[in-house]
Amino acid sequence: MGPRRVLVLLSAVLLVLMPSAASAHHPSPDREAQLLAGGLSGGFGSTVGPDGALYVTEPSVGEISRVDPRTGAVTTFASALPTNVSNGGAFGGAFDVAFVRGTAYALVTGVSADVGGTFLDGIYRIDGPSTATLVVDIGTWAAEHPPTTAFFVPTGVQYAFEPYGGGFLVTDGHHNRVYQVGLDGSIAVRIAFGNIVPTGLAIDGRKVYMTESGPVPHLPDTGKIVTFGSRSATATEVASGAPLMVDVELGRGHHLYGLAQGVWPLGGPEGSPASPDTGQLVEVGRHGTLEVVADGLDQPVSFQIIRGTAYVVTLGGEVWTVDLDRRHGHR
Repeated sequence: MGPRRVLVLLSAVLLVLMPSAASAHHPSPDREAQLLAGGLSGGFGSTVGPDGALYVTEPSVGEISRVDPRTGAVTTFASALPTNVSNGGAFGGAFDVAFVRGTAYALVTGVSADVGGTFLDGIYRIDGPSTATLVVDIGTWAAEHPPTTAFFVPTGVQYAFEPYGGGFLVTDGHHNRVYQVGLDGSIAVRIAFGNIVPTGLAIDGRKVYMTESGPVPHLPDTGKIVTFGSRSATATEVASGAPLMVDVELGRGHHLYGLAQGVWPLGGPEGSPASPDTGQLVEVGRHGTLEVVADGLDQPVSFQIIRGTAYVVTLGGEVWTVDLDRRHGHR
């Protein structure tokens, strides 16, 4: 199988990788969402830094940007992270960012030799504005310990990570499992799944919340939020009913929110993102329902909650805000 064929197949692993041409226009979400910042070179994973600011990865250019949550001002926090230049940066790079004891780490995927890249997939420590060090080689380990589900990319596609137990939990959306990773380089499968495509993570003590985007065609019934504990062998469904779930977060009052990228275009090529302007920010309601908080979002990929406000990152490189406190009567 040649490199070009591998890249075509790889794009089908996760449908949220690149914005469509339609994403060049500003989305027109409902009145609940407000544009805070734009102009990023695409967007993907995000986190809240120790300074209270939003940090967003830009995989195609190997950068992490800092976004001021009050003003929307964007500055470059880190650059020179690995990308996959074999496809013009269309796939591969920093998919997520997290801080541990004040130090930033980037989750990098899709840059390895099996997909035409020249780097290693894993967790990189940010050592300076333009320097980073690989501390956990996840791609090589994944290739040496293949999953029981079907796969065609030996190194997998690591989608998101969260600090947990002195290290990280990492989702692999292609190998359909979650890894427990230590900063000493240790890796173990924490929990494995069938073909459910695990994506975003949120941590509540020892309890883990995770989104599942589900297999193609990513129907609402397979868009789920699930949970598992520190010793769980299986996950328990919390809620379902939103198309192409990509992230989950806990807000004030222990309210649980999820992010759905939207309606997958039937008849479109595998690997396509959701149709423009169909994304939703949802809240888990009673009896496992998902209640829409804001819709019309344009291919959202991750979000964070800062002081009662949701900050939603889109593939097109924008950040939108949704006031969650107003929804629940807080001031």
